[in-house]
Amino acid sequence: MQRRAIILTDGKAGHENQSKAFARALGCDFDLVAIRFKSPFHKALSYLLDNLGIHTLSLFAPFETSAMNHVTVIGTGSGTFYAAKSLARRLGVKCGVVLYPRGYRIASFDCILAPEFDRPPAAANVIPIPVNLVANDEAFYAAGTEAFLARHTPSGKPAVALIVGGPNKCSTMSADWMRTQLEQIFATYKPTSHEPQTTNHEIWVTTSRRTPPDVEAVIDSFPFDYKLLYSKDHFNPIPAFVKLAKTLYVTAESTGMLSESCTFGTAEVRVLDNLNPGPHKFRRFVEDLVHGGYVNGSRKVDLSAQFERAKQILIV
Repeated sequence: MQRRAIILTDGKAGHENQSKAFARALGCDFDLVAIRFKSPFHKALSYLLDNLGIHTLSLFAPFETSAMNHVTVIGTGSGTFYAAKSLARRLGVKCGVVLYPRGYRIASFDCILAPEFDRPPAAANVIPIPVNLVANDEAFYAAGTEAFLARHTPSGKPAVALIVGGPNKCSTMSADWMRTQLEQIFATYKPTSHEPQTTNHEIWVTTSRRTPPDVEAVIDSFPFDYKLLYSKDHFNPIPAFVKLAKTLYVTAESTGMLSESCTFGTAEVRVLDNLNPGPHKFRRFVEDLVHGGYVNGSRKVDLSAQFERAKQILIV
């Protein structure tokens, strides 16, 4: 019988997908259980109770779990950490969480997959990973590539693809900045001279729901061979970009897309650096990827050793 895990989800797709990736890496099917604190007060209280060694599910809105014989409980994000620990104790199984559960008692989690940019402490139950987990598989990329090729027929030239996100609390994105980046990329990959040593490329781009309108307008003014503006079309070309591009540019604040690009495909990944100055986690994330050879190099992330270690901890 296939092993099963309970995944506690806070409703955030980025968190839920990382939990799904973790379950699959453990060789588990899974049941999704939505979980939420009754109020911000109850979430604040969870930190105190956890540090007192008290674990109760009474802090959460009512939820149901099936009667399946689950082997582990998994959660990603602060909305799930205390619940994962509490439910695992009720069921008599172990719990594994993704992202560093700052503020909670680290020693009483069975397994923590912690991003290296959080600078987690060395501990037997803490497994550092260089990227966010990605739930996609080869079938996902094959289907996405097929859908892309139905829309665009590549010329056979090497492809350079750009994935453009948007500003957040640690990054900015202006129209002038975007124009400068694109001018440099087009000068590099579509040179006006036809000297024998230069090779023309196809250049592709996609924006996201976070891309500002004035930045999209700048992108729209350049002669891309393939262009997807999220404000006009919600098709997702990223699976094809990851699989087909020779070089893949990603804006630096897009940690999920950087993680995906550094894990799958064969493209050399480069960063469009729109980060604000300062030693914040986004800067540490990019610097670690560069240092590891995943950015500005062709190395891809392999988490097989980390997953095997987690399996030894969680799966009896």
